[in-house]
Amino acid sequence: MEIVIFNVKGMSCMGCVNSVKNVLEPIPGVAKVEVSLETGQVAVSFDASQARPDQFKAAIEGAGYEVIA
Repeated sequence: MEIVIFNVKGMSCMGCVNSVKNVLEPIPGVAKVEVSLETGQVAVSFDASQARPDQFKAAIEGAGYEVIA
C-alpha cells in the first residue's frame, strides 16, 4: 500500500470533504481517503498496481478543487 498527499485549495466545509471523498473512494485500488480542512491536505492510501496519483489529481480537479504542486 502506498500513500500520496495532495495540497488542495478550495475546500471550506464538510460538504467539500465529502465531495472529495466521494470522487476518490470509488476509484479501484483506493483503500482509504483522509481529508483535513485545517491543513487543506488529502491523503490517499492506494494499491499502486491498480491506481495512479494522476487519477486522484484529475478526480479532485474534476470535483472543482485545485491541486497545488
